[in-house]
Amino acid sequence: MKTYSAKAADIKREWHVIDASEQVLGKLATRAATLLIGKHKPIFSRHLDVGDYVVVVNAEKIRVTGNKVQQKVYYRHSGYPGGLKSISLDKMLKTDPARVIEYAVKGMVPHTRLGARMMKRLRVFAGESHPYQGQVKASPVKLEEA
Repeated sequence: MKTYSAKAADIKREWHVIDASEQVLGKLATRAATLLIGKHKPIFSRHLDVGDYVVVVNAEKIRVTGNKVQQKVYYRHSGYPGGLKSISLDKMLKTDPARVIEYAVKGMVPHTRLGARMMKRLRVFAGESHPYQGQVKASPVKLEEA
């Protein structure tokens, strides 16, 4: 019996919509990362990008547990001396709630060029509407169903 190796022609990408309303941030990000990486498919290969497209709607209604809203801080550095900037989760949820989900998912995909390509297939929207209605065949996925 030979070991199966997926080819580029074997990869079929689907579109998944995840409704983030009242979902916990970590569990939602885990589900989205699994779909982006392609671990839910039988042709999964670590060295190939076999994942699907993921659209996350209602990012502004995401939940976090514990005191993370006040205590969690996101950092970035400009590269210059004294260029460390920080923003709390509370402020980021008010200004750009889609970025919170993007950061959470980005930490769960590979930190390589392959992971950067996977992240290009993630679309996050703060509200209910999104421009990908034509690609999506099924209704939005709740975490309990998936």
